[in-house]
Amino acid sequence: METVEGNTVHRAIEPSPGRIGVLLPGLGAVASTFIAGVELARRGLGRPFGSLTQMNTIRLGKRTADRSPLIRDFVPLAGLDQLVFAAWDPIPDNAYEAALRCGVLDAREHVEPIRDFLEPIRPLPAAFDRYYVKRLDGPNVKHLATKRDLAEALRADIREFKAANACDRLVMVWCGSTEIFLEETEAHGDLRSFEAAMEANDASIAPSMLYAYAALMEGVPYANAAPNLSVDIPALVQLAYDRGVPIAGKDMKTGQTLLKTVIAPMLKARMLGVAGWYSTNILGNRDGEVLDDPESFKTKEESKLGVLEYILQPEMYPELYGDVYHKVRINYYPPRKDNKEGWDNVDIFGWMGYPMQIKIDFLCRDSILAAPIVLDLVLFLDLAKRAGLKGIQEWLSFYFKSPQHAPSVYPEHDLFIQQTKLKNTLRWLMGEDQITHLGTEYYENE
Repeated sequence: METVEGNTVHRAIEPSPGRIGVLLPGLGAVASTFIAGVELARRGLGRPFGSLTQMNTIRLGKRTADRSPLIRDFVPLAGLDQLVFAAWDPIPDNAYEAALRCGVLDAREHVEPIRDFLEPIRPLPAAFDRYYVKRLDGPNVKHLATKRDLAEALRADIREFKAANACDRLVMVWCGSTEIFLEETEAHGDLRSFEAAMEANDASIAPSMLYAYAALMEGVPYANAAPNLSVDIPALVQLAYDRGVPIAGKDMKTGQTLLKTVIAPMLKARMLGVAGWYSTNILGNRDGEVLDDPESFKTKEESKLGVLEYILQPEMYPELYGDVYHKVRINYYPPRKDNKEGWDNVDIFGWMGYPMQIKIDFLCRDSILAAPIVLDLVLFLDLAKRAGLKGIQEWLSFYFKSPQHAPSVYPEHDLFIQQTKLKNTLRWLMGEDQITHLGTEYYENE
């Protein structure tokens, strides 16, 4: 609902009191790091660096107006103190045990001080099937006759958690592993076909889809942090619109692809050609182990490869980008644990076709980069739901490698266009003018 005052449109946003249940399929490195980080920030034992909702400002009006409040002071976001957590995982480790096992956070400085908070967070039995994630297994799983039964059991879990924790609202973020590569089929075309496929235990219905279905049926906003199809199918997109639920995805943009969405726009902006882009990664966490399976890697590869094509637009600039050799490799290397490393070699050419190279070595921490994204998705999706937004939230594409988008348009991958879209959406929600960066008014009297 919108109201108009003068020439300004205000989007009606429901208030944000009460508890927000954060539902996390997958209690591995990303989820445990996120949960621990929120509690550390609440206790003043750490800072939520990397989070736009907590650290970033937003410019309002002209540059001369000097109006740049923090985003969290500008839009009515929920506070960190309102968040409570639930998870599902086939491995029965509680959040404390998961944090220690993953080894992302320093045990003495950042895990032991909040042990009392982490230990009670125990994963519910997961809707899990090794057919979809072959390098992972565990005893904490649901055993039911059909996938429809599993989805209904997940819905019951959601309702029970909400009641037991007196939650006013819920948000779900998929933090589970990358599933095998699946393509859209007739079973994904509409809700009736999807539900029939669940009843028939159709192989095209992956576990992540069951969680997405359960969330949407319960009116819970859903974000897909992995490259799985998950909610990115017609049946569930339409269900999200019909139920008035915001969705976002897919595959969080944290390391190598984050850099590509910065470097590639720079090359295109300056009309510098690209002959080849070779990318390889090493990582040793559970994600690396799962991606060591070729079928799961195929899903990730598709997500990572699409970025350059959409940014560089080879059909528009064939001389510059019509014959780019783009290769992506991910290598499981256990000693590196959660500290992944991305190497990029970019062969470019400039004036008169003379060749040049760019070399990038990004030594990063996977879950340290991912945790603040999970937080932002939780708070922004909760805001979207309260503002009456529904279906695909393309303004959150800033966070994703393979952002969901309307079928009529191509996905926007340029990080800075995505950032502008995100902040302009917040301005629109609050009835502020859009920032175009035209700036002619500053020079009209010169």
